[in-house]
Amino acid sequence: MSVHPTAIIDSLATIDSTATVGPYAVIDGPVRIGPECRIGAAAIILGHTEIGAGCQIHSHAVIGDLPQDRAYEGGPSFCRLGENCSVREGVTIHRGSSADTATVIGDNCLLMTNCHVGHNCEIGSGTVLVSGALLAGYVQVGARATISGNAAIHQFVRIGELAMVSGLGKIVQDVPPFFMTDREGAIVGENRVGLMRAGFTAQERQEIKAAFRAIYRCGMSHQAAIEHLTGYISSDAGLRLLAFLSEKSTRGLSRDAYRLKRAA
Repeated sequence: MSVHPTAIIDSLATIDSTATVGPYAVIDGPVRIGPECRIGAAAIILGHTEIGAGCQIHSHAVIGDLPQDRAYEGGPSFCRLGENCSVREGVTIHRGSSADTATVIGDNCLLMTNCHVGHNCEIGSGTVLVSGALLAGYVQVGARATISGNAAIHQFVRIGELAMVSGLGKIVQDVPPFFMTDREGAIVGENRVGLMRAGFTAQERQEIKAAFRAIYRCGMSHQAAIEHLTGYISSDAGLRLLAFLSEKSTRGLSRDAYRLKRAA
């Protein structure tokens, strides 16, 4: 283990022998840092935080600090990062708000400069948060989604897998898997390029396209669209999209950009 002499490390912390801790870093509390991690200069890691193998935590990132929630009563809560994540300069990730709850980030995630991940968020593997993206508490983000620069996500919103949120996006309702938003959070279409790059089959892409039309272009009610799609969809990706649409939502589903434009 390589630890700079100016780093401050709590005796309760557990750091793998292959990890590196840079100058003026602070590791405070029962933090667990896995193999081959690199903790940058002046990074701060607090509380019951676990950092998976191969993560890079850059300068001035703060991970595991107290939640920004007036309901927080001080009980033990957690922050967990998977393997091979890159957390860039100035990122903040807060621990869970209630006792025994956690903020969880999957494997191979990239959090660019000055992102914020609020308490109790769940971020799927392979997700990218571009610089300045802000996630309020209890946000769920599916695997391989992209939250573009300076987008803001309302608390309790769900972002589906491989969804793409526009830069400067204002997201106050759920974004289904595989779809894209505009700056107002309205749905503009399928993430076609992302689907092809991710290796989705022609059948999967066709079913996702059909789902977009049923939900946003055919004038069906939400329940009618689900019933229609249930009789049509059979691929794994299509079934995951259908499951997302069928789950109970706190915030409701994002609207159709085309209809909003016509109504205006």
